[in-house]
Amino acid sequence: MPHFKNTNNDLFWLDEGDDPSVWLPNCSLITDAEANSIRATKEQAAFNSLTYAEKRAAEYPNFIDYVDGIVKGDQAQVQAYIDACLAVKTKYPKE
Repeated sequence: MPHFKNTNNDLFWLDEGDDPSVWLPNCSLITDAEANSIRATKEQAAFNSLTYAEKRAAEYPNFIDYVDGIVKGDQAQVQAYIDACLAVKTKYPKE
């Protein structure tokens, strides 16, 4: 499927056979590699705009593992959960 971009690097694509001059008059045809690069750059910018708390929240392990470890009395599982949380806090320190 061909990719197109406008002057703001917004990505568009058309189904095969659609006429780009009709549907995307102010866009230029780009390669898949360029589209992937634009997409990756935008994703990185969106990630960089997150606060440390949002980044942490996305990577913290599921708390159910912690509760499960407590209920089962499995100290190793509880400690693994705590260690995983501390690793995330180290990766994304408070700003």
